[in-house]
Parts: sequence; C-alpha cells; structure tokens
Amino acid sequence: MPHLALYTFGTLKSPLVDPAPLTEEFYDVGATVYQEISRHPGYLAHAEAADGERGVFFEADWGAWGEFAVPAWYSKGRTRETTALAATLSLWTGLSPAVDAIYTGLHRRALTRRHDWVERTEYPNYVTWWVSEGAIPAWRDGVSRLEHLHDHGAAPHAFTFHHSFAPDGTAARAGSVGPKSDPVR
Repeated sequence: MPHLALYTFGTLKSPLVDPAPLTEEFYDVGATVYQEISRHPGYLAHAEAADGERGVFFEADWGAWGEFAVPAWYSKGRTRETTALAATLSLWTGLSPAVDAIYTGLHRRALTRRHDWVERTEYPNYVTWWVSEGAIPAWRDGVSRLEHLHDHGAAPHAFTFHHSFAPDGTAARAGSVGPKSDPVR
C-alpha cells in the first residue's frame, strides 16, 4: 500500500537563532505541534536531524531522508546564524489522516498565526505525493515536487490536499476537513 509524503516549506521573517519573542514562540509552538502530530492516527514518520541543533539544516545529518535541500526561490542564509526557513518532510498512511492532522488541533491553530512567522510569497508552501510502502522520500524529492507544483499545478506527481490524486493517478478527494481554499498557502 503506498504512503503519502508531505513536504512543507516557508521562509521565516527572521533567522532561527534570532532571540526575538516571535522566533521563540515559533519554536515553542512547533515543538508542541510535532508532539501532537506524531501521535496522530496515520502518522508514520518525519525527517529529524541526528544533531538537532537549532538553526542547523544544511550541515545536519538527516540519515535516510538525504541531504537537506531548499527550493530555488529561497534566498536567505544557509549558515546557523542566517538560516530563516521552516521545512518538514513526513510520511502518512493516506490523505485523510494527513488532512485531519493538519487542519485540526494545535496545527490548525498554528496555521492561523503562520503569517506572524512566515513571509507571504507567490509560491506554494507544501506538496504531497505518493511513495511506495517502505520508501523514505528525500529532501530533494520534496523540493523537486514543490517546484513542479509551482511551475505546472497539481498533478499525480505533485499535488495539494485540495487538488489531490489517488495512488493510481485518478483525481481524489482528501475529505471535508479544512476550508474550501488552501489555507496552508
């Protein structure tokens, strides 16, 4: 049975090492959200760096998830002092569990505050796609599919919850959870 891969990406308004209250709040909320999501039915795994030092993405060891990568449009720093991004890569048993986790609970409340922390852009900030059971998507896979979604729109190769596809490539409905527009954007 295929699994759903989910990649999210956003450019933060300030570097991750910034001691400002909003940056601290972003970290605190993120840690709590991850705890809740990791207990959600249908959640399988997410990319975690072996050396989870704050602000370190590019030099971190991501194990089976591969070398860290970002979309071409990310123009802020890549050092511990200048990195200003939020990115996740996770695996789910299917569309409905992922949608439910994203659009309910603590994550839903965090989404209402996302523009306090993340810059508004013309680019999509998440993408989903199907992977074979047992496969671990790499960061580069997520970046490639997010860029494909931006350039070509939703397709079986790269799609959103609101314009989704089944593993066989047919159009699918992710469920009625969440608003009619794509609020993650």
